[in-house]
Amino acid sequence: MQSGKQSFTRLIIVIATMAVALSLTVMISTSALISGFKKEITDKIFGFWGHIHITDVNSSRSLVEAYPLEKDSNFIETVKDIKTVEYLDFRRFLGIEFPDYTVNRQTNGGVRHVQTFAMRPGIIQTRKQIEGIILKGAGKEYDWNFFEGYMEEGKTLAKKDTSDTRQILISRYTADRLETEVGKKFLVHFVDNGETVPLRFEVAGIYKTGLEEYDMKFALVDISVIQELLGWNENQVGGYEIFVENIDDLDVLSDFIDIEELPNHLYAETIRQKFPPIFEWLNLQDLNEIVIMVLMLVVCIINMITALLILILERTKMIGVLKSLGAADWSVRKIFLNYAGFIVLNGILWGNIIGIGLCFLQKTFGFIKLSEADYYLSTAPIDLNLWTILLLNIGTFVITLFCLILPTWLVTRITPVKAIRFD
Repeated sequence: MQSGKQSFTRLIIVIATMAVALSLTVMISTSALISGFKKEITDKIFGFWGHIHITDVNSSRSLVEAYPLEKDSNFIETVKDIKTVEYLDFRRFLGIEFPDYTVNRQTNGGVRHVQTFAMRPGIIQTRKQIEGIILKGAGKEYDWNFFEGYMEEGKTLAKKDTSDTRQILISRYTADRLETEVGKKFLVHFVDNGETVPLRFEVAGIYKTGLEEYDMKFALVDISVIQELLGWNENQVGGYEIFVENIDDLDVLSDFIDIEELPNHLYAETIRQKFPPIFEWLNLQDLNEIVIMVLMLVVCIINMITALLILILERTKMIGVLKSLGAADWSVRKIFLNYAGFIVLNGILWGNIIGIGLCFLQKTFGFIKLSEADYYLSTAPIDLNLWTILLLNIGTFVITLFCLILPTWLVTRITPVKAIRFD
């Protein structure tokens, strides 16, 4: 009989340990997955657009309205030289903002790169229908590193030859619609003063970012093509794309440039402000993360409470003996809390091994695939953060153990006389 009880107790401990391990595994995996997802999508958007746009105030955040800026303006040289910015910020504690208290802060970096751009909408004729496309003109200083990582065929415009042929960088989506490939030519029609102006382009390369909303709408050409179409001279551009050194400084640098550096007819805005829907969608993932974390923590706590209650009931006779020998209720309760803490720590250890191991395997081999059309990524991304894992470990241990204090109150209801007679 005693052997059977020990076997049952071991089973309960194993189940409780597995519950803690499973909960922490899911929490670590969820945190790494959502963090990786947000980082990958954000990096793609910023890589495509830069971090901050400087345009004419009349553009009203439109991508196709063209208001020329003078390329040789003095203010842009000042913007390029921004290293750090000092600013006043509200004091924060545990994520809570205190508006009545301010503190002097400094950005972690400044402006990394500035490049010019210009936009012009056009029309392409596919096999089935006529569709719109937006040509983005890239200047000589354009940073092609982003597109280098997403080239499927051909080469970027930074590596184009010296011929007079107009070259264009199109997405895989556009190439499939046009049934074209690298080296082939196709027409793009532009409307100018009510008349259609056709221009022939040669495909220099084909890219695929996975951002279908952008891939289906945009193609890249040399900025001189856009300037020619709009009747601008070589010193006129549609705007500036600014890349910052540290993404945490984005809002501060954007406000500083807009207020301190720009003339009144220009304004600066972050890409988050320019394209809010996709960033709002990304922020919704934080809510999903919180819900999953809470559910897993509840599962962990419920399983530990159940295991602890069973252990207390199985040790009723022992509790009675200890009380009869003069042990205080709290002393007996601490025995069970210490034992529960050992189970939780054991579960946390296995949870870390399994959770981090699964994340490492996914990051290395990418065995979990995603629909790129729905999620903008072909494989589930992973971004492991040491501090996040540490907080999950500490939080799980502290909250679970704290919630186990109440169930040990059952010890105080056990009287020595009845306990010793308990079988």
